[in-house]
Amino acid sequence: MFEGHDPFLVALSVAIASLGGYTGFALAARIRNTPGVSNRVLLAGAAAFLAVGIWTMHFVGMLAAPLPPDTVYLVLPTIISFLICALVVGISLFFVSIGEPTLKRVASSAVLLGVGIATMHYVGIHGLAGSFGIVHDPSMVLLSVVVAIVTAYGGLRAFLAQQEGVRLIVSSIAFGIAVSGMHYTAMLGMHFEPLTDAAHHHGGGLAASQQILSIVVAVLCFVIAAGFLLSLVPDSRRQAPVAAEPSAVAPVSAEPLLAASASPRPMAPLGGLGQPPRAPVPRLPVESADGTHFIDTASVRSVRADAHYTRVHDGTRERMCPWSISEAEAQLDPSLFLRVHRSHIVAIPHVALVRKEGDGAVLELDGPSPHRVPVSRAKIAEVKARLGLASRRQV
Repeated sequence: MFEGHDPFLVALSVAIASLGGYTGFALAARIRNTPGVSNRVLLAGAAAFLAVGIWTMHFVGMLAAPLPPDTVYLVLPTIISFLICALVVGISLFFVSIGEPTLKRVASSAVLLGVGIATMHYVGIHGLAGSFGIVHDPSMVLLSVVVAIVTAYGGLRAFLAQQEGVRLIVSSIAFGIAVSGMHYTAMLGMHFEPLTDAAHHHGGGLAASQQILSIVVAVLCFVIAAGFLLSLVPDSRRQAPVAAEPSAVAPVSAEPLLAASASPRPMAPLGGLGQPPRAPVPRLPVESADGTHFIDTASVRSVRADAHYTRVHDGTRERMCPWSISEAEAQLDPSLFLRVHRSHIVAIPHVALVRKEGDGAVLELDGPSPHRVPVSRAKIAEVKARLGLASRRQV
């Protein structure tokens, strides 16, 4: 597959796809929790970085390939290939960022994205011009399209999981390898056939040499690397508006269901003694681009503090809740939920695994996308008691 390719440029193409994937996924992971104009900006940024990463990887791979020495790149097909890539990436991210990410919705978006990536590749390939013709092996074309669709599905699943840290890095590397795999699979099925001098032409269209393309690709590589580094810098503005606008929850508390949460009363730990009896709320409010939704507490796996707000995990993904961690603790049923860490509340019936880790422990919550929650050392005994691993008299 890589016979005659420059190994350093092959490695660079994989790295560029991975960096573009990381930056795009990092931006995309914030879309569902950022309403309004910022949502659109994040969607555009995620689509742009993913598209630039995929497109740049393609042309770095072309520079690594053993092409005929008189090869030039027709500018119009090259630009069209990028526009196709940007368009299908943006549409796919938009479809999965609104509404519920059902299997049908994600699969349809993956097919669209995969076919779009493959189309980008073959349009870009036929932007090559020189004293040769290009012939494709149909079986390898089909295989490359399948690889592109599988790649797209995995990438969209990584976006929906809203992964962070090491898991996001691993997903981005896998994405880079998969996108590169699609490119080099297609290249394996491509062959050059020499043409006679009479047939040698490229239609008189505007063309660019490999040196010009190298400069363009180098600039885009710099843009991707800069975006990657900026994505690693903590964004203090995400917390500043929360502190500056403490009344942001007020419109939500005006709903009849949340009238109790708007009343000024002390917040006590779950099951605190001396507090007046209260009825646990049956649903939790979560924010999305089109307004406030409500999810049943039975589907909640965990609640995680995020500045003055929280993030509720329903077994599939996290969504922003306008309550603070203390308010969520006071509103949830203490017989089902337990605060296991200063920043985490878990649903005890959904605990699938508990494991000792350092001075504390880790709980794994079940669901389509299982996730783990830390347990502080002071809460280990109570967690064991609630899980039936120790008697409450030992707590």
